[in-house]
Amino acid sequence: MRRLRQQVERFRRAYQKRSATDDEATRRAFRRLRQLQLVADHIESSAAFLLGSGIAPERKGGDDRLVLERRILESLEAERERLVRDVHDGPAQVLANAIFELEYLERMSERLPPETRQGLRPEISRMKAQFRTSLESVRAMIYDLRPPVLSELGLAGAIRTYVNEYESRYGLKVLCQLDERETGLDPQQELAVYRIMQESLQNTHRHAHATTVRIEWERDGPAEWVLRCTDDGVGFDIVRAARQQRSIGLLSMRERAELIGAGFDVRSTPGQGTTVTVRLAAPRGGA
Repeated sequence: MRRLRQQVERFRRAYQKRSATDDEATRRAFRRLRQLQLVADHIESSAAFLLGSGIAPERKGGDDRLVLERRILESLEAERERLVRDVHDGPAQVLANAIFELEYLERMSERLPPETRQGLRPEISRMKAQFRTSLESVRAMIYDLRPPVLSELGLAGAIRTYVNEYESRYGLKVLCQLDERETGLDPQQELAVYRIMQESLQNTHRHAHATTVRIEWERDGPAEWVLRCTDDGVGFDIVRAARQQRSIGLLSMRERAELIGAGFDVRSTPGQGTTVTVRLAAPRGGA
């Protein structure tokens, strides 16, 4: 992957002077080379993480990268919104209608002979319970996918709202220490921080077997905002996990952090819990 990136860089330098000509085909080829270079950087970074080396390629600034990163974040959220609409109008509606139909059949069963009614009603009750469980799962997925109204709640308020729902849904105790001040971050940065917090809590629910989680969102001096998600679960071997399928959640969080220019760190030891930390530069002149 590194050799490919170096080769792309050589082609990019060769095309750079020619791209200033009036030849539209040459300029288009140069733009594609720059996009390919950005993609190669991201792939190399991801490969380094999955191999457990933690070595990320050098990140070069520039308008092209910022535009690409913003488009990636926007496309992720647009896809989530599309899924919310599709699931709400599809499976959720079908399950709700099925429960309504079963309730109707339950009422109609009163007209049946007693021996028939006694055999039918337990089956209807069992199916209703299964459908209601499935509907609750679908509604929980919709809630997780739906973007929070950060402009109204603020980042701290959105985190607290999600944490309350998370506690009631999974029965885990979540301790919050949240700085309520305006962050000064742009909306995409706040949304990325929120999604990382959300993914961290979901990983805790799926894998950690924890009883308590601590969420901290605070200003660390004048320079940084910091998010910490700490659980008292079973922990894991980070290098081994990075080579397995369960690393997808870690990779997703890391990619989101990189796309907003934030530092991302995971500390975990088997039997001693896990801490996810995100560090994001605070805008100058902010609170």
